[in-house]
Amino acid sequence: MLASDPDELAVAGRLLHDFNTEYDDPSPGASALATRLGELVAAGGTEVLLGGDAEGVAVLRFRPSLWSRADECYLAELYVVPGRRGSGLGRTILRACVERASARGCDFMDLSTSEDDVAARHLYESEGFRRTEGDGGPLTFHYERDLGAAGA
Repeated sequence: MLASDPDELAVAGRLLHDFNTEYDDPSPGASALATRLGELVAAGGTEVLLGGDAEGVAVLRFRPSLWSRADECYLAELYVVPGRRGSGLGRTILRACVERASARGCDFMDLSTSEDDVAARHLYESEGFRRTEGDGGPLTFHYERDLGAAGA
């Protein structure tokens, strides 16, 4: 389900907060995340999907492509509560994300996950995502750098 009203975005904010705290990552809090999601959704470059009975969330970010006139889609977040993992909910949400990106005319979708998240890697690869440059090409890597005051 595409989330856009404040109540739905509050659920998404709570799920994203739970995601971060489950993995000991910092979080600005559920309320701050819900507010920010509302701003991003209103601006039109972000979509939020909820799955199950408020048991999963995905955040899609859309950007113009350099290589074509179509947009690209970045799956920024995909989270399923621990009790629903392995039930197919993540796959259902992922497929809904691909459908949303296709419906918006995107011709490319990317995401990243950690090496140790074997279940997520298996899900993504089983749905046609690859971790190589093209079919059979070299392994690709995702790099990040914090540009905030502490990371500069």
